[in-house]
Amino acid sequence: MKAAVMYGVDQPLVIEDVDIDEPRANEVVIRTSATGVCHSDLHFMEGKYPMACPAVLGHESAGTVEKIGDEVTNVQVGDRVVVAFVASCGHCDQCVQGRPFLCFQTNRLGRQDRLSMGGQVVTQFAGMSAFAEQQLVSATALVHVPDDVPMEAAALVGCSVMTGVGAATNTARVQAGQTVAVVGCGGVGLNVIQGAVAAGASRVIAVDMLENKLAAAREFGATDIVDASEGDPVEAVKGIVRGGVDYAFEAIGLVKTAEQCFEMAKRGGRAVIVGMLPFDSQVTLPGAAFLNEKGMIGSFYGSTRQTYDMAWLMELYRQGRLKIDELISRRYELGQINEAYDALKAGEVNRSVLILDN
Repeated sequence: MKAAVMYGVDQPLVIEDVDIDEPRANEVVIRTSATGVCHSDLHFMEGKYPMACPAVLGHESAGTVEKIGDEVTNVQVGDRVVVAFVASCGHCDQCVQGRPFLCFQTNRLGRQDRLSMGGQVVTQFAGMSAFAEQQLVSATALVHVPDDVPMEAAALVGCSVMTGVGAATNTARVQAGQTVAVVGCGGVGLNVIQGAVAAGASRVIAVDMLENKLAAAREFGATDIVDASEGDPVEAVKGIVRGGVDYAFEAIGLVKTAEQCFEMAKRGGRAVIVGMLPFDSQVTLPGAAFLNEKGMIGSFYGSTRQTYDMAWLMELYRQGRLKIDELISRRYELGQINEAYDALKAGEVNRSVLILDN
């Protein structure tokens, strides 16, 4: 199969022929239809997170089941599926307490590392390696896609939509009437905005430095915008909501903006870190602020229960109540992946999608 291979930090991805193993028990091979170009992969490409190379990245995809291993009962050959980048066992403490996104067995279930080139092992990323024509995945990572949901839309449900909407509805559990700030209005931030709107937030303040991102935030439901290039965004947010917001979401992955989100939160409020802060970074918070019962929490994958949450997200999309088509700024072929990442780094797109089933 063709796949985009990462050979090292700050090197272009190279399209290569990569061998993929046959599925074993509880495993599935899918034919990739579409995969999103996500900033999280860029963290590994830029060396902000470690990655053994060569590797095939990609973690936001949808496709068609092509082969199934023994004991697979939840899907059949020909099924259209979203691939979640967290596989869950269903019986560890986290799973039985309703937190499958923190499953203790995820690494065992989701990292087959059974890709190779000429006998050399190729690292499989996030248990899927979606920048490829095929993916070998755990059956527990698959969610059925309704026939009338386009595969490119389903692919984005696999990460950016789930991560963003879920951060607001699952992790923070924003309540009707509460106030929200979203720092960073890319693919994930726009979905945090959608999640806050769906939860009934009274004010949803979008914070970014790019005019096109702020315009998109308005389209996705922001009630107010703050151009962070024109002054202190913390003071601007507090000028809109006196004392600060109930929840301030960080959707970029920077220490500075994480600390700003903590400052934006009111007494008793929360900063919610959705972006991937650099692997070895440290966040510094004022100790006295904890006397105000302020807090900072992480949000991983929108606290997803994938077989439940991804299904209702796709249903909202079918009803026209969730914008996904509008997220897609550009479409590329697999061979154009470096061009797609250049556009992402330049801030030109909300989300780009690689189309592989032409």
